[in-house]
Amino acid sequence: MAGFMTLTAALATAMATLGPVQTAPAAPPEITNLAERVINCRNNANIDSRLIANTIARSNAGDAIVFDGTCLVTETIPLLGNRSYQGRSRTGTVIQQADGANLRAIFASDSWLDNSPTTGSATALRTLNIKANSAANPEAGDAVVIRSWQTFVEDVQISDARRDAIRLTNLSENGTELTNTQVNGRIANTQLNDSGGSGVYVEDTGNSITDWQLEDNYIAETGGDGIHLDNAAGWMINGNHVYDVGGDHALYADRLYGSSIDDNYIEDFGTVGILGRVQGGAASTILGNRVFQNRGKGGTFLQVLGNYGDAKAAVNSNTIRGRGLGIGLDYQRGNADSLEVTSNGNLVTEVEIDRQVGEGVIINPGTLRLGQP
Repeated sequence: MAGFMTLTAALATAMATLGPVQTAPAAPPEITNLAERVINCRNNANIDSRLIANTIARSNAGDAIVFDGTCLVTETIPLLGNRSYQGRSRTGTVIQQADGANLRAIFASDSWLDNSPTTGSATALRTLNIKANSAANPEAGDAVVIRSWQTFVEDVQISDARRDAIRLTNLSENGTELTNTQVNGRIANTQLNDSGGSGVYVEDTGNSITDWQLEDNYIAETGGDGIHLDNAAGWMINGNHVYDVGGDHALYADRLYGSSIDDNYIEDFGTVGILGRVQGGAASTILGNRVFQNRGKGGTFLQVLGNYGDAKAAVNSNTIRGRGLGIGLDYQRGNADSLEVTSNGNLVTEVEIDRQVGEGVIINPGTLRLGQP
């Protein structure tokens, strides 16, 4: 018995020395072969939409849909989720609405087309030129309609939309509202020209479209507002150049909540250059913007209104210059219980009224501590 115990102890010692028992490695996960699906357009209204529809219908999640050449379209191009849609370049890929097509949208998220109550999956639209051809499509709608989350629109040029160049919406084609959120997307490095409505329009009848980035876009010669955001909560609105605006506002941002409106360059607007409506419960920044009227018009260059609760905003280091007319800075409590604003380092010149402060507005001098964060 003593010998058996000695043998057992020796085996245990050897196993401890060798380490744990090795098992066979797990089989590697199955790899799906993703495809670059190239659509070679013919600049032919009878062919191109059919080529596009057939290619997208055959695509799988993860595929890249690549447009090559000039595509003359007579049907809305659906943006199915978990795919990218891209061109060769802004000059090498042109998507043009055919004469008389009168599409409600040239590109549209699948959840908008399907009238889904929930948002579409992530997608991206990149590096192409969209000619909406509004003169030959008097009943047309928007160029691009987005109703999906984590979606990117980048390096895209859009011209001559009958309505909005890019519309983000919580409503489907038949008006169905989203029951969830449509967040964390990005619109950047676009050129949006000659829209009948807005260059970028965010339509949010609920509280779905928050926390997006709108950065480094050129928006020119709009019939409506340059940028119009029904819901700008959590948005970063930075580095945009908006000019020759036909509507009231160059940049209208409602429901600011932890939002930033920074480093935008605005030339020539209808009645208000930048209008920010601030929510209670957080604070927003309006910093380093440049707002000018070059045509001798007046209006209000930068206006901040409170929406509810105790609204707070930092309005600093903006540059405003007119031609002798208008109000430079205008702070009004609106529907809020109070509006507290830091208003420092703003350069306001050649206007009738440098700064106008309404009842119930608190001007906070702010705090500067040199050598500390």
